[in-house]
Amino acid sequence: MTRTRAHAAVVALLLASAAAAAQNTLPHLVVIAPVANMYRSPSADADVVSQTVFGSDVIRVDATPGWEKIRTGDSYTGWVRLGRLKAQHGAKLYASSGRVARVSSLFASLYREPDLEKHRPVITLPFEASLEITGEKVNPDGDLWLSARLPDGATAWVQSGDVSFETRPLSVAAAIELGRRFLGLPYHWGGTSSFGFDCSGFTQMLMRNRGVTMPRDTGPQARWDGLVPIQRAELQPGDLLYFGKTPQKINHTGMYIGNGEFIHATRHEHPVVQIGRLDDAPWTTLYITARRLK
Repeated sequence: MTRTRAHAAVVALLLASAAAAAQNTLPHLVVIAPVANMYRSPSADADVVSQTVFGSDVIRVDATPGWEKIRTGDSYTGWVRLGRLKAQHGAKLYASSGRVARVSSLFASLYREPDLEKHRPVITLPFEASLEITGEKVNPDGDLWLSARLPDGATAWVQSGDVSFETRPLSVAAAIELGRRFLGLPYHWGGTSSFGFDCSGFTQMLMRNRGVTMPRDTGPQARWDGLVPIQRAELQPGDLLYFGKTPQKINHTGMYIGNGEFIHATRHEHPVVQIGRLDDAPWTTLYITARRLK
């Protein structure tokens, strides 16, 4: 290696180390709202570009009065109103160690004691919200309840059937079955939760449960190098479909489930998660490409 090349390599290493150090010093926040909208700019009149759910660790990258700009685990950025996030201090991040559960029902209500009837829920959380579990108790009806420490230090109780400790990636068949559980839930622009999905948020969630972190939006998904292009005649369940007016303007996605059908969150005619057919209008004319996980 020449001296010039060696010097360049050292400089690159130092820059990478500095970037990593800067990343470690950025403030970590935990989401304390069931779902926090991420806006394109610090204004409620701006469009929602994405969302992040309760218990998620995010990083503050900017701030302005009343707003914080955050980066999520998939490197997506947006502005969140104050009050939806809580600063995390020290080395331990919320729900990063110990006994951690994720909401596995479409929604899970938490209560101040292990009883559904005495009080209204403390909070209702969406699918995939994270909780630190601190104990358990069987109530007089024989139901197993779990106590959870919330990010503010309070304790709340959740029924064991609403959460899961399972972390293994789903098979293709299991991911499709998971997708079917969301049928009929509303379409929300920018949505990434069971309170409402948009198309790319829905496919990203299904792939995340297969153990894959992929880009948030349709265009970057279709171009992502973790997927390979396939021909329409080669489609298999679990493949991702991409639609648009041109290959440069891809704006919709869904997951192929077999027999010419695909599951997707769409605003077309009836804005819900639904099953469509590739041969039906408008999808057969808008179809651009398909991708398969490498």
